[in-house]
Amino acid sequence: MKQPRVESVEKALSILEAFTKDRPAMTLTEISVETGLYKSNVSRLAASLERYGFLKRDPNRRFRLGPALWRLGALYRRNFELGESVRPVLRQLVRETGETASFYVPDQDERLCLYRENSPDPVRHHLDEGARLTMHSGAAGHVLAAFYLGDSKAKSRLGTDGSCVSQGERNPHISAVAAPVIDANGQFHGALAVSGPHERLGHDALAKARIAVLSSARDLSQSLA
Repeated sequence: MKQPRVESVEKALSILEAFTKDRPAMTLTEISVETGLYKSNVSRLAASLERYGFLKRDPNRRFRLGPALWRLGALYRRNFELGESVRPVLRQLVRETGETASFYVPDQDERLCLYRENSPDPVRHHLDEGARLTMHSGAAGHVLAAFYLGDSKAKSRLGTDGSCVSQGERNPHISAVAAPVIDANGQFHGALAVSGPHERLGHDALAKARIAVLSSARDLSQSLA
């Protein structure tokens, strides 16, 4: 039996599939050449894909894959191998630090708390999975902005090891430390973080938490390769 097809949808998907590791950004003309579609057709389809976040334009007006694809990919991974790898790491971080551990991914212009393990202490930084926070403050936000958006200001906040420490940025009572999770193939998966009240996460405690987060981020990166 012949399967029903929607030509316009297939053309839009062919645009997305034209992007590769070696071809991460293209002009309208380049997309037209790669897909075999007329430039006017590409222009209309690309505008719709951009409107829904599946494409975005860089400062040079070239098209790149957009954050909507990351969000869908994150939802896919959430139901499969990613959660199985991340959750044990979060539980171990809570045991080591006594504070809340979380894993963030970009979601359009925000960061999404994809997984978390809250501190057992009644006085804690409580987070819910699915919570959306700004990507422009807080340790995890700076890590995401630096590695996902390529933001130069965020990059200046990071240490040479890629980690970031914040104190009272998003919440005046909370300190945090975060590190990137990048697998052996160079793919950036998100930011691993520990956060808690200033009273417990002072200078020495933050330094110890930073070591724990970096170690856990390296272990997680290896397991995701």
